[in-house]
Amino acid sequence: MPVVVTAVFHPAPGQKDALVEAFRSTIPGVHAEPGCLLYAIHDAEDGTITMIEKWESVADLDAHGSGEAVVALQAATKDLLAGPATVVRMTPVPVGDAALGEL
Repeated sequence: MPVVVTAVFHPAPGQKDALVEAFRSTIPGVHAEPGCLLYAIHDAEDGTITMIEKWESVADLDAHGSGEAVVALQAATKDLLAGPATVVRMTPVPVGDAALGEL
């Protein structure tokens, strides 16, 4: 079963653009990982950057969490954050039209 993750990142003051660029440089490595179905960042109105992820399985997500791409991402962003990201794992609850009711 797929797993969806949201991760909300709080940029340090004045570091939002640098944080986005750090993600731009490291996300292609994540996209190449087995089981990655979606890994996309979004600029939120509250000044945070939200990542929305979708993985084929919990095993793929767990492998990602200890993989080289995450190590590179963490190294690139560590000095750009005001604090730890808020990460939430979710499993889809399909509703209605399968194409519209599930990420």
